[in-house]
Amino acid sequence: MRRRQLGEADRIVTLFTREHGKLEAVAKGVRRPRSHFAGRLEFGNECDFEMHRGRSLDVIVSAEILRAYWSQVVQPERYAVASAVAELLDAFCEPQLAMPDAYDLTMGAIAATATVPAPSELLPRFSLRLLDLLGVAPPLESCVRCGRALADESVWLDAQSGGVVHDGCRERWRDLPELPLADLENLRALARPKGAQATVRATPRAAAATQELIAHHLGRRPKASLQLHEGNAHR
Repeated sequence: MRRRQLGEADRIVTLFTREHGKLEAVAKGVRRPRSHFAGRLEFGNECDFEMHRGRSLDVIVSAEILRAYWSQVVQPERYAVASAVAELLDAFCEPQLAMPDAYDLTMGAIAATATVPAPSELLPRFSLRLLDLLGVAPPLESCVRCGRALADESVWLDAQSGGVVHDGCRERWRDLPELPLADLENLRALARPKGAQATVRATPRAAAATQELIAHHLGRRPKASLQLHEGNAHR
């Protein structure tokens, strides 16, 4: 997911693994021209690693590529989307905490980012599915304030409360964004598990609502997502 220089020839890489979750490890000699890691420890690649315990960090002994995505996601828009996926994963996931479902979700997102015509469309669904796996998915069938089931009506996004509210619970002194019924239905479809009448294409309002929810739970707006939004705005 990330890497930083260590000494003259090494790097510390941040990995997300199925068995151990997020961890940092040292790749010794990776920056040398004839390193056996050449082309393997690239952003987005899925690898099979052999490691051994170091004094403070694990040390990568070998890395065999299972699926190479770097050459495909290096294109600017694809790289921006993959970076946003990695930033959310890095920010939300605790070190050394296995989350195999999040691993599968992430690798599916990276694979799709490498191939689909409009990769930026993938980010809202990935974000909502990740929130669901973390146990903080927004309730979209009921009002987050009173719990009343939502009728076929417009609702308002209350990101600070982690969901949507109906008209009776809306605080009118706050400038809450409105979600018409079509956008609420789209948000629900984005959040559904694969195969459960899910969709990957977000309406502009549903995409904006997802960004607000992520910013609330993260406590800030993800840098990579902001850069992606700015890049799309200039196209």
